[in-house]
Amino acid sequence: MPRYDLAGRTVVLTGSTGGLGTALARALRGRGANLALLDLSLAATTAQAQDLGDETVARGWHADVRDLVGLQQAMDEAATQFGRLDIVIAGAGIDTMAPMATIDPSAYERVIDVNLNGVWRTFRAALPHVEAQRGYLLAISSMAAFVHSPLQISYTASKAGVWAMCDSLRLEVRHLGVGVGSAHPTFFRTPMMDDVTADPAGHALWGGNAKGLWKTVPLEKVIAGIVRGIERRADRVVIPRYLTLTANAPGLFRPILERVGFRPQTVQRALGLASASGWHDSAVHERHQAGSR
Repeated sequence: MPRYDLAGRTVVLTGSTGGLGTALARALRGRGANLALLDLSLAATTAQAQDLGDETVARGWHADVRDLVGLQQAMDEAATQFGRLDIVIAGAGIDTMAPMATIDPSAYERVIDVNLNGVWRTFRAALPHVEAQRGYLLAISSMAAFVHSPLQISYTASKAGVWAMCDSLRLEVRHLGVGVGSAHPTFFRTPMMDDVTADPAGHALWGGNAKGLWKTVPLEKVIAGIVRGIERRADRVVIPRYLTLTANAPGLFRPILERVGFRPQTVQRALGLASASGWHDSAVHERHQAGSR
């Protein structure tokens, strides 16, 4: 497959001012991409954009991935600003460390809402624009999608869900020429990772991430891997590459199942028959709702 040249393309990045987002934005701008930078603080994204160039190549927006309407508005404004949206990277994410028995329910739900639902909202808001360019959607997942650690129930569930979401969405949009990928880096240094290792429970679990199985990799290696994945419009990006076998194991038979069980014409027919509510009959929906109460 020819390299997907980033020069002149517009990239939307959520969570742009975080440790990963900051480094990734810089690398993408270095490849000549225009950047729409989305995060919770407009002041922070504006300052980030000004550091990368003038408004013809980079601009910041306030956006909360828990707010679909706000995301849609930011995507529409970015498309107007740059004339197109080619690539959208769902990079916003948070973590928490606590066992199921004691975690604050609101903390669990917030991780799921940001990490998993936030990716759905980001892609939903972006899809019409990306479809017009036959572009590419990328979600930042984690090796936690495949390796499920204790005390991180919300995090591992959200990252595994992102992986599954991307696999499902890819089948829905491949006939439109849209690519969908998920990135799965192992541990790397960011302020969020520093919080995990500083937490007594996190330190006990991961041993400080200085050596051995849970050793961190340089941020630069993660960024290089993600950029390379975008340029290949990869279905999945595993960083470092030696963990590919670990990542492949859960989905070993997925390509076969997709070819046999989800043929393109079958998926397209189902798309044409699906209702917006997700239920074929409102009466059936009402019965299910009543049964859940």
